Amino acid sequence: MTPGLHDALRRWALRRCGLTVEVAAPLERAGDDPGCWTLCPFGLGAHSVVYSVGVGRHIGFDLWVIRRFGATLHAFDPTPVSIEWIGRQSLPPQFRFHPLGLAAIDGDQVFYAPRSPSSAHFTSIPRCATAPPPALTAPVRRLSTLARELGHDHVDLLKMDIEGGEYEVIADMARNGPHPGQLLVEFHHNYPSVPLSRTELAVQQLRACSYRIAHISPRGLEFYFVQSEALPS
Repeated sequence: MTPGLHDALRRWALRRCGLTVEVAAPLERAGDDPGCWTLCPFGLGAHSVVYSVGVGRHIGFDLWVIRRFGATLHAFDPTPVSIEWIGRQSLPPQFRFHPLGLAAIDGDQVFYAPRSPSSAHFTSIPRCATAPPPALTAPVRRLSTLARELGHDHVDLLKMDIEGGEYEVIADMARNGPHPGQLLVEFHHNYPSVPLSRTELAVQQLRACSYRIAHISPRGLEFYFVQSEALPS
């Protein structure tokens, strides 16, 4: 099956579950990643609090946000591949890297290795039913803990690509906050071990916190959520 057909079937399954765009917003494509991160520029500026979690070796979105809004961006990734790669880059001072992961706990979390040794896509959940042995243990924090440790009483924009860990993070964030005005999430219902029902539940939890879907990527994996007060009237 071709990638294009995979994507079309995934979008069809989303529509069947009622996971479609719910609110109109003026959108801009953010960065050069074909994953198609998209956001609304309204209300974002140099003083915005921006978190980008699970950066790996792909920081096109992050650098775009810094150029576009002049904001300081806090980037997070606990995996050695990402830490080593980030350490070799020449980055603007607004790019603040933290060797931490995002999770529903404060402490250490087990991660499984990616299929390719050169990949940075470590995951806290097995991709398939037959789990490989854990590859490493790395420090993680809850979103509320990160905000407190960094001295932030709110988060304006959170971008999260954490290879299946987003489901527990969303549940914790929904219960305990903070609730970013704009939320970009790559869901991982493309993993054999992750049923689409997990994404349905996560969206329900976000809707209960006044989030609405403003964009879904052509791949049917990257979602953009916004709270009504973050949109122009």
